[in-house]
Amino acid sequence: MNSFLEPFRNSFVFKVIVFIAMLFYNFVLNAQVDKNSDLYKTLKSNDSVIFERTFNLCEVEKLDAIIADNFEFYHDLGGIQNREGFIKAIKDGLCSKPGNNKRQLVVGSLEVHQLKNNGVLYGAIQKGKHTFLQKQNSEFKTVGIADFTHLWILEKNQWKLKRVLSYNHKPYSE
Repeated sequence: MNSFLEPFRNSFVFKVIVFIAMLFYNFVLNAQVDKNSDLYKTLKSNDSVIFERTFNLCEVEKLDAIIADNFEFYHDLGGIQNREGFIKAIKDGLCSKPGNNKRQLVVGSLEVHQLKNNGVLYGAIQKGKHTFLQKQNSEFKTVGIADFTHLWILEKNQWKLKRVLSYNHKPYSE
């Protein structure tokens, strides 16, 4: 059986299929954690580091502590990025004109689902919706909305963002 799977081990498509299968398995069999739990609060706080501190305030150095070395970002419009590409895109794109873009989490959309191995917590899936705002005529206007799914892994008692799916980007309409 091992020889059958060997050609697929390093295949990008195989890895994506396994990742999607993990997401599906988790959503079918596990309910989200309570919004008052430590896990939910921790990952919501990490979401704030990614978006409030980094995306909105351009404090890009804040990502160092929470982004895994083997981080992968999958965007339905922008393609695939690794850790270095993701950080560079923020610095050279969004943060080339600080204060012109904002991201806001859609209230009530955030969910966190535990990942366990033999009863031991090793990761979590966090998903939600967010809107994007741009400064127009000195005021922020909501211009887009999208879904996100984050895979967090517990490494040496620290949560690291390992995979991101950013998808369903579309213009915002009320």
